[in-house]
Amino acid sequence: MHGGTMTMGKPTGFIEYARQDRSYAPVADRVTHYKEFVIALSEQDIRTQGARCMDCGIPYCHEGCPVNNIIPDWNDLVFRGNWREAIEVLHSTNNFPEFTGRICPAPCEAACTLNLDDAPVTIKSIECAIIDKAWSEGWITPRIATRKTGKQVAVVGSGPAGLACAQQLARAGHQVVVYEKQDRIGGLLRYGIPDFKLAKCLIDRRIAQMRAEGVEFHANTHVGVDKPTSSLLQRFDALVLTGGAEQPRDLPVPGRELKGVHFAMEFLRANSKVVQGVPGAEENLISAWDKNVVVIGGGDTGSDCIGTSNRHGAKSVTQLEILPQPPEKEDKSTTWPNWPNKMRTSSSQEEGSERMWSVLTKEFIGDADGNLTAIRCVKVDWQKDANGKWNMTEIPGSEFERKAELVTLAMGFLHPVQEGMLKDLGVELDQRGNVKATTEGQGCYQTSIPQVFSAGDMRRGQSLVVWAIREGRQAARAVDEFLMGRSDLPR
Repeated sequence: MHGGTMTMGKPTGFIEYARQDRSYAPVADRVTHYKEFVIALSEQDIRTQGARCMDCGIPYCHEGCPVNNIIPDWNDLVFRGNWREAIEVLHSTNNFPEFTGRICPAPCEAACTLNLDDAPVTIKSIECAIIDKAWSEGWITPRIATRKTGKQVAVVGSGPAGLACAQQLARAGHQVVVYEKQDRIGGLLRYGIPDFKLAKCLIDRRIAQMRAEGVEFHANTHVGVDKPTSSLLQRFDALVLTGGAEQPRDLPVPGRELKGVHFAMEFLRANSKVVQGVPGAEENLISAWDKNVVVIGGGDTGSDCIGTSNRHGAKSVTQLEILPQPPEKEDKSTTWPNWPNKMRTSSSQEEGSERMWSVLTKEFIGDADGNLTAIRCVKVDWQKDANGKWNMTEIPGSEFERKAELVTLAMGFLHPVQEGMLKDLGVELDQRGNVKATTEGQGCYQTSIPQVFSAGDMRRGQSLVVWAIREGRQAARAVDEFLMGRSDLPR
């Protein structure tokens, strides 16, 4: 690793150069299409931003990053113009920097020493520039294993955890087969994350690379439904469960059954299929055109619902969050280098939405035909009790109604769907309903069935793409050790 043995490229760079980051195309332009709208910095500007990485002694960004990217090293290499070496260092910890460089919330930047005065190194933009340049220069080619082991591994679920796991195992020489229940490969990356945040050609070219590396893909294959789980246990030496935490949190209030109340993922998936030209997808589109839309839930999925509704031509978009409004600025002395609770505005929220905080939904109101027409809410107050636990109480007399013809429920996910594959296997679940497997020591990522492993959201619960990649990589190493007695894959 370079970081400990050399001085960063420009020890005074952080004093000389201001933070400069990628920008967005104007709102009026970008809401007319579903293409990515981030405007990249020039190569020279990215090199200058790399120069801002200070020789800070303890690079907290490593710890802030779930895949432990070796960030100061590739910042320095970019500053020096050594792009080819930079992609080698970046790929040594992260299989898919083109995904994280676009959709990771960048906990590395929150942990950056320069974030002490709100000017962290533009780590995410530099990462994205490295990988985009590597693809355009043709430096990314299949890495085909020189020796085959004769072992066969099935990976169920083709999201970032499954893809990272499959790629690592194929490079270790195993025969890998990936099963995906949707009609195209990519998991939530494919249909859950809108095209305007992640162009799907990025997934396609990675899949092409993985096919050349020997990975076999089977879409439209729902293990535990149309493919018996037992057949996988009989055929494969190991099985890795890398599905999502797909059981959404519901809102069981009066009127939930009305037409117009949908889980966020139903809304997003139906729209993405239309955008991506899936035959017959228009029939299932849930349109926000000329509707008053209410999005319940203040996270990334809620933001994606806002961006999609605005592109449909919604009359109005309101986002409700049950928690209180966070502070404009975090208290660095108590949070840094950890992820701070502070006011953030996503690109979709910028495009037009009203945000309301400390709001609890009480009822969905409909007409005689069962169509949603309004939503009844109440303001809530949050107070800490004697034990420091937050408690919520409704504020008397604060009830209000809001017009709504479409509501999307974006309140997070509880755990993986347990019917089907998980029930068939009989793997042990943890207290939260996820597949039980440890991440440390002997037998890490192994479930209660020795030849079955689990990684990503199915094991840890709803989380970030970058955590999924980390777990997929680590599970691949654990599987390799299980099959071969040792492993040369990185941890």
